[in-house]
Amino acid sequence: MLTCKEFLSELSEFLDESTDREVREKLEKHVAECPNCWVICDTTKKTISVYKGMKECSIPSDVHSRLMAAMEKRLAAGRAGR
Repeated sequence: MLTCKEFLSELSEFLDESTDREVREKLEKHVAECPNCWVICDTTKKTISVYKGMKECSIPSDVHSRLMAAMEKRLAAGRAGR
């Protein structure tokens, strides 16, 4: 039987329908029997659907600059902690 960890590691390919038939059958069986993985799978499907339905929009340049600075600061802090 497939574990939840194994299911989650294959979730992206499962949702993209890029797994081979045998693996897909195991994943479908697991998600049908595991309520936790079913919720994760269903929520992820819905999130992708909502995201695909959104129109692309740009963020203001000042917001972009602040976001990039915050990300660089976070990355630098992570490197310093190694």
